[in-house]
Amino acid sequence: MADILQVKNLSRHFELGQGVVRALDDVSLTLREGRILGVVGESGSGKSTLAKLVMALDRPTSGQVLIDGRDLFAMTPRELRRARRHFQMVFQDPYGSLDPRQSVGRIVAEPLYLDPEAPRGAARRRLVADLLEDVGLAAADADRFPHEFSGGQRQRIAIARALITRPRLLVADEATSALDLTVQKQILELILKLRDEHGISVLFITHNIGVVDEICDEVAVMQDGRLVETGPARQVLDEPRQDYTRKLLAAEPTLNVIGRRNRAPV
Repeated sequence: MADILQVKNLSRHFELGQGVVRALDDVSLTLREGRILGVVGESGSGKSTLAKLVMALDRPTSGQVLIDGRDLFAMTPRELRRARRHFQMVFQDPYGSLDPRQSVGRIVAEPLYLDPEAPRGAARRRLVADLLEDVGLAAADADRFPHEFSGGQRQRIAIARALITRPRLLVADEATSALDLTVQKQILELILKLRDEHGISVLFITHNIGVVDEICDEVAVMQDGRLVETGPARQVLDEPRQDYTRKLLAAEPTLNVIGRRNRAPV
């Protein structure tokens, strides 16, 4: 099984008036094809900084991000634009991440407008309709607008938009944190379904270790910009080696949404 994502010695430092803030400090991790890697930690641990660097939305102070063996930050701007079809992102806020002035069909098809090889006309409309049905919506929803949908439905629209280019890597940055528990369950089940049906690899960023417990194959625990523990999900969550991981588990709310695991209390 090949590695779709390799993060090597990645750091991101910010110079502020009172000194240097190490938002990310020498982080290395690997995500294999068809797997879900959960990156967990409390607010300020560096999770979202990592997501932005993996998506090449920011540049690192040092280190590399390789997708399919290619370093994103060694690419020319043209090469990076063409490579973006292979990795897409689902953002935290299902309300702010969708343009309220555009129809759902236009929103979902948005990444295709930057791809000169993308289908057009009727073929593009069919692709949008198929994707909406894939994420549990109706093809007719393409003509509606974001304000007509609930938060969970909007996040399904955002997932459809991320999948329109048939990416190999999906980065989900707190994709369920703004949703209630019932809708969280639906979105988590959808992500598992898409992984199983399309073989997509998922980098799942969250502060909720209970969500990681439900769907992730591997876990990376972050604290103050550094990785403090990594490994298979069952191993890390059942037998944590680090005190910080134990504290996260002790603070975990009950979230038995899918019931894939039956961990003993820590």
